[in-house]
Amino acid sequence: MKALTYIALIAGIVSAQSVLLPHVSLWQVKPDLGFVAVCLIGLFGGELEGLLIGLVVGWAMSLFSAQDVLSAAIIKGCVGFIAGLAGRQVAYLTPPLLVVGLFAISCFVGLVTPVVLRLSAQQDVWWALWSVVLPQAALDALIGGSVYWLISRYLSLEQWVSEYRT
Repeated sequence: MKALTYIALIAGIVSAQSVLLPHVSLWQVKPDLGFVAVCLIGLFGGELEGLLIGLVVGWAMSLFSAQDVLSAAIIKGCVGFIAGLAGRQVAYLTPPLLVVGLFAISCFVGLVTPVVLRLSAQQDVWWALWSVVLPQAALDALIGGSVYWLISRYLSLEQWVSEYRT
């Protein structure tokens, strides 16, 4: 049952990201729903699920974007693994703490691309940081924090996570 849920979630995220979100942007930036989903799955499911779902989501999303397949899968897999580690180590995670964590990780992941691409003189790392990375990190963090707040508000989150991980 869990596998079917993850397959449906991945198909929905990839479809929404590639079909709907190119037409919707805030601050001229589109949110990365795959990043948010991988973080939350790693946070709730643990390191292994975060890693595996991150690899699959990164691979599937790279098929519909201009990103390299291997780097997208590795980056999303690492993000899921780190979120799983954080979920095991933090006793009580509040939505503001999650927003700060998502913002920091999204900034780091967003800076990987401009550094690897070696942008031109007109588009240096500072330009990428101020015009793309920070707005996208803020948007991803707000979406992730909102989803986490909704889940924790309407579900018995502490009981579910403690039963799920044992």
